Amino acid sequence: MVLTMMLTEQRADRVVLYNIDWQQFENILMDLGQTRSARIAYDNGALEIMSPLSEHEYYKENIGTAIQDIAEVLERDYESLGSTTWRKQAKMAGLEPDNCFYFQNESKIRGKLDYDLNYDPPPDLALEIDITSKLIDRFPIYGRLGIPELWCYDEGKLKIYLLQADETYQESPFSLVFPDLPVQEIPEVINQYRLEGRRKIRQEIRKWANSNTQNRVLEI
Repeated sequence: MVLTMMLTEQRADRVVLYNIDWQQFENILMDLGQTRSARIAYDNGALEIMSPLSEHEYYKENIGTAIQDIAEVLERDYESLGSTTWRKQAKMAGLEPDNCFYFQNESKIRGKLDYDLNYDPPPDLALEIDITSKLIDRFPIYGRLGIPELWCYDEGKLKIYLLQADETYQESPFSLVFPDLPVQEIPEVINQYRLEGRRKIRQEIRKWANSNTQNRVLEI
């Protein structure tokens, strides 16, 4: 495949290509295939291809698993679709989050194996790790794709952002998915038990969710 593109930015674990039209973007996705570790973000002609580092993957996996464990504790129906490629040609936007979930709209996509944002609702929640290290700003892409809520983990902190009417995001003290839980504390639980392994972390996340849920009931 011959492409007309200009390489302007590059790091050891990522590269950004410019002047990529939509068909070229689709062709690159096809060439990269589904079984790959690299992830992409496309914003109106600019394409970033990133190979995640081990620390990035550690927090992606643990925070993503924590979201599922909390949903189990709260008996919430959900779907986890990992780094699915989401794209809208009309918005010239596409990306692969570190993880994404359906909660509020889970019943609308239940059992589906293929998704099209022209007909299906977007995920209710997306997770991004180390967002400040990305060469292409993810927020405008997520906004044009219509993702209602973003969790961004960076430098030890987890921040919540909610989509506004103008397709921008505003930081929020609470989550739409788990409004009664102080989800910003999740990295603290993970780091506290990091040296004791994944199973211990999952046990403590479930205890944390149970404890905060019980405390909320007592307050009411």
